[in-house]
Amino acid sequence: MPGGYRSLSFQHLISLAIVLIFAATSTVSLPDIAFVLLSNPYLLLLSTITFPPSPSPPPPIFSAQEKRFLAFYVSIGGLVGLLLPLLQILHNLVVRDADSISVTAPHLFLLSAQIFLEGVSFGYDFSLPARAAVPIIYNTKRLFTIADWVRHEVARGVTVGCVIALANMVFWGFNLLGFLLPVYLPRALKLYYRDERAK
Repeated sequence: MPGGYRSLSFQHLISLAIVLIFAATSTVSLPDIAFVLLSNPYLLLLSTITFPPSPSPPPPIFSAQEKRFLAFYVSIGGLVGLLLPLLQILHNLVVRDADSISVTAPHLFLLSAQIFLEGVSFGYDFSLPARAAVPIIYNTKRLFTIADWVRHEVARGVTVGCVIALANMVFWGFNLLGFLLPVYLPRALKLYYRDERAK
């Protein structure tokens, strides 16, 4: 296991609880559950074989000013990706709309699994490229589930559901194509290989 372990935060434990609840209540498909289970050993292999961690702590990827902006950006992601879909699911539970729950739950399940695994990757001091792989892999997978969600909401014609689903498609599409791939991953790789050359 890479590095030493640091305990998970309350946020990561809540995310794990959401994952377990969705998996236990059969609101997500077996392929989605299998994806989460199989991604763990794959990412572990990335961090131990392909991108082994350095003995020294990795340098920060973002400056202090960038981190302040990222904190706001992450808050928007939490609102769009977690809070609003969760409220929608709770509403659909009240009105007993199982079909709507079945298309909203996969996104929330996968995002919660991503948040938990990001906590693990930091807790076990995974290398920077392995840490970057977590949101990239999960964000890519979630875009497919969000596309199903959007199609369902458009077919229903419910304005609030359409807005929430489309907001997630726009936000997470930008997150992958406008931040993770062109900004986060190149910086992680650059710092990782610079550290490797300095050894």
